[in-house]
Amino acid sequence: MRWVTLILVALLSVIQAELWFGKGGVPRAMSLQAQLVDQNERNEAAKLRNEQLAAEVRDLQEGLDMAEEIARSELGMVKPDEIYVQITSR
Repeated sequence: MRWVTLILVALLSVIQAELWFGKGGVPRAMSLQAQLVDQNERNEAAKLRNEQLAAEVRDLQEGLDMAEEIARSELGMVKPDEIYVQITSR
């Protein structure tokens, strides 16, 4: 009877050790939790960027003001009746 109890306790210890420190144990669960938090942060950043791009697309579709602003700032375009003056510092 005593040997059976010792064997069962040993088996229980092995099973518990595998649950806590094995392939699917606590360290792995904590690692996966950290990865989940990181992925959620990246998803939120991507959602914000998508919303910004969607707002820009709406602005471009609705009016010419945004297109004119982009043409002026990025391409250096001016209206036909405007004079372009560039001031540089020495």
